[in-house]
Amino acid sequence: MELLRKWLGHPEDIYNLLRFKMGGYRAVMPRMDTHHTGSWPPLHCSVPTCYRYLNQTSRSFAAVIQALDGELRNAVCIFYLVLRALDTVEDDMSIPLDVKVPMLQEFRSHLYQPDWKYTESKEKDRQVLEDFPTISMEFRNLSKVYQDVISDICHKMGVGMAEFLEKKVDSLREWDKYCHYVAGLVGIGLSRLFSASELEDSIVGQDTDLANSMGLFLQKTNIIRDYLEDQLEGREFWPREVWSRYAKKLSDLAKPENIDVAVQCLNELITNALHHVPDVLTYLSRLKNQSVFNFCAIPQVMAVATLAACYNNQQVFRGVVKIRKGQAVTLMMDATNIQAVKAIIYQYVEEIYQKIPSTDPSSNKTQQVIASIRAMSLPGSPVASRHHYSPIYLSCAMLLAALSWQYLSTLSKATEEYVQAGNN
Repeated sequence: MELLRKWLGHPEDIYNLLRFKMGGYRAVMPRMDTHHTGSWPPLHCSVPTCYRYLNQTSRSFAAVIQALDGELRNAVCIFYLVLRALDTVEDDMSIPLDVKVPMLQEFRSHLYQPDWKYTESKEKDRQVLEDFPTISMEFRNLSKVYQDVISDICHKMGVGMAEFLEKKVDSLREWDKYCHYVAGLVGIGLSRLFSASELEDSIVGQDTDLANSMGLFLQKTNIIRDYLEDQLEGREFWPREVWSRYAKKLSDLAKPENIDVAVQCLNELITNALHHVPDVLTYLSRLKNQSVFNFCAIPQVMAVATLAACYNNQQVFRGVVKIRKGQAVTLMMDATNIQAVKAIIYQYVEEIYQKIPSTDPSSNKTQQVIASIRAMSLPGSPVASRHHYSPIYLSCAMLLAALSWQYLSTLSKATEEYVQAGNN
């Protein structure tokens, strides 16, 4: 029963999910902090509001954040909302550059200003800026060790975002640098929070190279998949060093007559992204807390599945390529230990391998990186594995994943309808 309680959470958690399904909404409350004090973490009236914003602004991470253990849950929730506010500023094309640049560079200072907020954003996630005082108050209620991490990452990310507002991504080195600023730093910050919570060993937070790779892999996957959406919104994130070998302008890749070279460009970028997978496997092998493992592993296996769907696929330049909901639920249910993750990754890189065209300019490089991933994914490979997850533990994990996915999907749909109604 203790394992069941740990995975399903405090009865308040279950009640929240059931109440939402019956037509009402109640923010998910923090669970008992048994790791440090054995008592309930401080609960302020603004905590439910923060979790409501989390569910409104995140489709990918809301469920797994709310499944984290102890005080780490609140720290990661606030970390996400702070960075979502920062990202909303970056994305808002209505903010003039002379206002946006210093705003990004100085954003960290607003964490310590109780009344600061920004009410002129046109972005869909503008509520995190309009009610930033609630978020910043909960930031200041966190332990100092968490505040220091969030403040440091917020500052570095804001400076990096400001740098790339005024220049395009040209070289592959700059692509890595941009992805570091917007996602690698997130991986580094999360890793430091994991270690600060003492749920994970100190090496997890200290090895910034592996943590950076975790973020880069997710960001590159999003950039690759979102080519057409970014083009339609006037944004360009594919590195010129690569696409200029296939077209005069990045937008030319969407033209029907250029589809063959467009797919070759796509395959080259996917090959580049796959080089981060060995680091991902090494990182995941170090994790010992089940909730942290799920939090980290689920987005990574989703990314591998997404790249497998995008590889050599003309649809990337014609519409949206997404993994099916049923496929996503299966991944959430299965990715609960390192051996399972290795098997999932092996499956999807094999899928890519089978689709490699013999005439593709990157075919040799793609085969080489897949060979290195295979070597780490096979049973008995050098990546350390953990075997302490019992069958009942995994069964509870599957149940939580299924509930979380249904909960998140329903809430996302409701939020979209609300935002759409507001815009009308």
